[in-house]
Amino acid sequence: MAIEIEDKFDVPADYELPELADLPGCSEAVGPKTHQLVALYFDTPDLRLAARGITLRRRRGGTDPGWHLKLPKAKGVRQEITHPLTRSTKIVPSELADLVLAYTRGVPLAPVAELDTRRSVTQLVNGAGVRLVEIADDRVKGTVLGDQPHVERWREVEAELIEGDERLLGKVGKRLVKAGASAADSASKLSRVLNAVAPVPEVRLAETRAGSAGEVVVGYLNAQVAALLAQDPRVRRAEEDAVHQMRVASRRLRSALKSFKTIVEGTEALQEELKWLAGVLGEARDLEVIRERFAHRLETLDSELIVGPVGTRLSSDLLDAEHEAYDRIREALGGERYFALLDALDDLVATPVLTKAAKKPADTLDAVAAKGWRRVTRAYAVAQAVEGADRETAMHDVRKAAKRARYTAEVLGMSKLAKRAEAVQEVLGTHQDGVVAQERLAAEAANARLAGEDTFTYGVLTGLERAGAERAWEEFPRVWAETAEAVDALL
Repeated sequence: MAIEIEDKFDVPADYELPELADLPGCSEAVGPKTHQLVALYFDTPDLRLAARGITLRRRRGGTDPGWHLKLPKAKGVRQEITHPLTRSTKIVPSELADLVLAYTRGVPLAPVAELDTRRSVTQLVNGAGVRLVEIADDRVKGTVLGDQPHVERWREVEAELIEGDERLLGKVGKRLVKAGASAADSASKLSRVLNAVAPVPEVRLAETRAGSAGEVVVGYLNAQVAALLAQDPRVRRAEEDAVHQMRVASRRLRSALKSFKTIVEGTEALQEELKWLAGVLGEARDLEVIRERFAHRLETLDSELIVGPVGTRLSSDLLDAEHEAYDRIREALGGERYFALLDALDDLVATPVLTKAAKKPADTLDAVAAKGWRRVTRAYAVAQAVEGADRETAMHDVRKAAKRARYTAEVLGMSKLAKRAEAVQEVLGTHQDGVVAQERLAAEAANARLAGEDTFTYGVLTGLERAGAERAWEEFPRVWAETAEAVDALL
């Protein structure tokens, strides 16, 4: 996997690259070195990948032949995943095809375009010979495949950051523009050649009145759908924090649909499916969190308090369970139920059932935030009226209400309210995490006991978890009093 930071420019056929070696930090320009690149691009017949800014190609020639999958990232940074060149020119490697299932949803991939590029590469290096920026001068022949192939020819220049900094990349861009280049109209060569035949389809988004409540809610829903889709390939690769981010996106979507049901109607079934997805993701995430939690506990524990193979049991055993949970996630993400959910999310942002309230000014949504906080206060009142296990359950409801209030405030840009709701959520989360950790330790201690292992350290860890949970419990009244006073002033 690689992260690309690059700028693209359109240039006329007779364009001449300017002098670049005199830029700050550069000592010389090495090259140009010429390559012939032939890339075959794959997509669904209705261009589902192109619609999301994704490119999947098989390229031969140059310094990096092979399969390349480019996924869009924010602020011009793209994630690229590579795979060695295969003998087949028509079959996408399953490892890459699986990573775009959230977009193709089982529709077969096939070649849609070919790009034949004569590339001249110049590298800016410093005095130590370190490559800072690479400038690729491309003369391109693009062919849209089909019954009647369409050919386009053009020239463009790309400046890609290698080991330099973004300030240098910016100076390179300014020098190229001064010599007659202009910012590229197309995000990629593929989109340029495809658009020459017919506009690449765009993600559909419902039309809403500017400044309206509907515009705010639909815009937020669309952002969370995009966030969920962006995490899908990362989850399949078990990348760090990906499961967490995808689960957060699903929870935010469900929370928004609940909170703004007066704006978007008829989403009850979709909410249940989002709950299912969060549950699918939850097992691996919870195991990941608790494994890291125990590892940290053991690292900070005095060595004489660690007796027996407790470290192995609390790491490798949990990691094995985590891997099994990931297998179940991948199975779910390859199934028709998940694809149907994604289709429903596409429909949600494209053709939501909007109420009359959606046409009202956006500031009318402030009442939803106030209502969300009242839900938290009611939940806390219920919790104060009960004891024992019932109170434990009731305080968990307080936490869920606080999380929903936080998400609602985030939709509306009410950052101060969101932070106050998060404070309630966090302290109760600390308590809940301690309770869950104690339950896991009890189970692992039982397994250790059956295996004839010393369980002393499990008792030590349980004591630490119990103390932490109790501190959070005792701290909550103070946090609540401060939060309630601050929220009263905000609302």
